[in-house]
Amino acid sequence: MKILQETKRFVQQTLLHAEGGHDWFHIERVWKNAETIAKGEQCDQEVVALAALLHDIADSKFHSGDETLGPRVARNWLASIGYPEEKLEHIIAIIENVSFKGGLNERNHSSIELDIVQDADRLDAIGAIGIARTFNYGGFKNRTIYDPDIPPNLNMTKEEYKKSTAPTINHFYEKLLLLKDRMNTQTGKEMAAERHRFMEIYLDQFYAEWNGLR
Repeated sequence: MKILQETKRFVQQTLLHAEGGHDWFHIERVWKNAETIAKGEQCDQEVVALAALLHDIADSKFHSGDETLGPRVARNWLASIGYPEEKLEHIIAIIENVSFKGGLNERNHSSIELDIVQDADRLDAIGAIGIARTFNYGGFKNRTIYDPDIPPNLNMTKEEYKKSTAPTINHFYEKLLLLKDRMNTQTGKEMAAERHRFMEIYLDQFYAEWNGLR
């Protein structure tokens, strides 16, 4: 569809110099995940695709914590191409509710389309890709890989989660390993199970090597 191709080009240009875990390739993977999940659901596939393409158009992590910027950029783009108002508002609601943000915040919107895009985004945060993205972002923020004296914090508030400077390994326990049980769709749950197990195997190997056992 023309609108998808135009939006794809817009996102590619906007994220041209983005951090490696939140660049165009992240968007493309989420888009593909969303398409896979959507095949098994009764949903508006165009809304799913556009929301997936625009969900990280201005991630607050890279914009001084401003959570309003991403939805605003997406809204301006969709309005500029004359996208129908009702569907536009649905897409914005998805973008506003898709992120993990510590996992403690309640969604203020509910739809199968949000369920699909949220699952698609979470899938890219786990498994082999999730591990790569986690260490890439940890390096980007100059964080320690692991410190046995700094335990994970499983009860962070949203603000504590956003401001955390903890070692990268802690992020597995504070987010990645929690996602399998927070998937919304059956397809998402099935895909997450395999990726979750891969992370468990990775962590077993990581600790064995850290402690000189392998």
